[in-house]
Amino acid sequence: MTAPARLWAGAALALAAFLYLLQDILLPFVAGLAIAYFFDPLVDRLDRHRVPRGLGALMVLIVAALAAVAVGLLLVPLLQAQIGDLIRRAPAAVEALQARLMPLAETFIAGLSPDDMKRIQEAAGGHVGTLFNWLAKVAERLLTSGAAFLNLLGLLFVTPIVAFYLLRDWDRVVDRIDALLPRRHRAIIHEQAARVDATLAGYIRGQATVCLVLGVFYAAGLVLAGLDFGLVVGLLAGFISFVPYVGTLFGLVASVGLAAAQFTQWPAVALVGGIFVVGQILEGYVLTPRLVGERVGLHPVWVMFALFAGGALFGFLGMLVALPVAAVAGVLIRFALARYRLSRLYLDAGHGGP
Repeated sequence: MTAPARLWAGAALALAAFLYLLQDILLPFVAGLAIAYFFDPLVDRLDRHRVPRGLGALMVLIVAALAAVAVGLLLVPLLQAQIGDLIRRAPAAVEALQARLMPLAETFIAGLSPDDMKRIQEAAGGHVGTLFNWLAKVAERLLTSGAAFLNLLGLLFVTPIVAFYLLRDWDRVVDRIDALLPRRHRAIIHEQAARVDATLAGYIRGQATVCLVLGVFYAAGLVLAGLDFGLVVGLLAGFISFVPYVGTLFGLVASVGLAAAQFTQWPAVALVGGIFVVGQILEGYVLTPRLVGERVGLHPVWVMFALFAGGALFGFLGMLVALPVAAVAGVLIRFALARYRLSRLYLDAGHGGP
C-alpha cells in the first residue's frame, strides 16, 4: 500500500473511531452540519446579491424556523388527535381485520399440506424476528441512551447555533481545508469532492422534495378516500420514503389494513391500495427522474444498506451520516475502478494467457 493510501485509510479509521466514541454527543453538531449544507446555496445566492453572509445565514434560518413552526402549529394538533384516536381504536381495528381476513386465510390454508404450513411458519418467523430485532436495537439506541435527554436539548439549542456559524463561515472553512490538501493531488481531490457534492446535493435536496410531494399526495388521497387516520399514514409514508420503497410499502400495508377493517366493500379497499400504486408510479417515472435523477449514482440497494448499517452501528446519528458516507464511498469506488481500468494490471490481463 502506498503512503497516500495508508494516509487516507488511517484518516478513515480515525473518523470511524471518532464517531463511535463520541456518538452520544455528536447528534446536534451533525444535524447542524446537515442544515448548513442544505441551506448553503441559498446563503450563497444572497451573498451574490451583496447581502452579508452572516445576515443571510440568519435570515435563512429564521425563515426556515418560522416555516417549521407554522407547519407544526397547523399539523401537530391534528396529528396528535389522530394518533391518540388510532391508539384507542387499534384493538377494535385489529379484531375487525382478523374477522375480515380469517375466511380468506382459512381457504388458503385448506389447500396447503402440513409440511408446507410448517415451512411457511418457520420462514415467516425467522424474517419477522430478524426485522424486529433490528428495529428493537435501533429503538433502544434512540430511546434508552444515557445521552438521549442531552441530545434533545442539543437539537433544540445547540443545533441552530452550529448551523448559523457553519453557514456564516462555510466558504472560509472550505478554503482552510483546501489549503491543507497535498499540492500534488489537489486537482484530483477537487474533482472527486465536486462529484461527491453533486451526488449529495442531487440526492438529498431532490429526495427531500420527493418525500414532501409524496407525503402531500398520499395524505390528500387517503383523506379524500375517506380513510380514518389517512392523514397520519399518508404523511408518515411520505416522510420515510427517503428509504427506497419502504415508505410506499409501509403506507400500502398500513392503509390497506385500516381500510379492510373500516370499509365493508372491497372496491373501497382497492381504491386505497390504488393510491399507493399511483404514488409509486409517480415517484418512479416522474418525481425521482426529474428531481433526483440517475446522475447521483446512488443505487436504491446501496442507499438502503447504508441507512440500515448506519442505524445498526450508530443509531439515529448513523442514519444521518449514512448517505454522505455512501456518497463518498460510491465516488471513491468509481474513481478506483476508473484508475484500475487504466492500469497495467487490467490492460495486460486482456492480452494473452498466463
